[in-house]
Amino acid sequence: MKLYIGNKNYSSWSMRPWVLLTQAGIAFEEVRVRFDAFTPDSQFKTRLRSLSPAGKVPVLVDGELVVWDTLAIAEYLAERFPDHALWPRDMAARARARSLSAEMHSGFTRLRSFCPMNIEANLPEAGALIWRDQPAVRADVERLVVMWRQCLDEHGGPMLFGDFSVVDAFFAPVCTRLRTYALPLPADVARYVQAVSELPGVKAWVAGALAEKDFLESQEPYRLSR
Repeated sequence: MKLYIGNKNYSSWSMRPWVLLTQAGIAFEEVRVRFDAFTPDSQFKTRLRSLSPAGKVPVLVDGELVVWDTLAIAEYLAERFPDHALWPRDMAARARARSLSAEMHSGFTRLRSFCPMNIEANLPEAGALIWRDQPAVRADVERLVVMWRQCLDEHGGPMLFGDFSVVDAFFAPVCTRLRTYALPLPADVARYVQAVSELPGVKAWVAGALAEKDFLESQEPYRLSR
């Protein structure tokens, strides 16, 4: 299998299936397509549109099959590798994990907009201003705290449903955002963020992001230069 991804430092969507595959120990080939621009004639769009009509990362290629969109990729991998239990085995837990993943997939727009993923950066000053001035960001974080705390209390951690699953891979980029911008969290939720950060798959992604050293001004709303 081949997984097409964008820049590791910035591409939260790419991070999800990459961490899922890596953490689960499923072999794949990484193909990085650098963010240059997102105009229709950019090299990025041209390369991705040769694979899928969406023209976005990530894209999973398994033989003749092409799967795009993070949720579709996660569901395909869960069916392709049932022994890995990528979703919780319990039916009720699995349904809830899917609900949380779908909410992440379509929601938290203010947190995404004001705190774009930037693993290499350390932006506590920007985070403090965002936290002060953006009530919608505070509401997004409050929702995270409620959903994470409920799962951790019910399943005992360290991951949301006990063992690592798709839903933890989906929230891994959020954990990097919370750390980059130093947004305030209660201690129990901060422990979950730390546990996700210490997963081998997440650490491997972060190491790759730090090694890129590929500053893209278009992805840096709070830092126009180093």
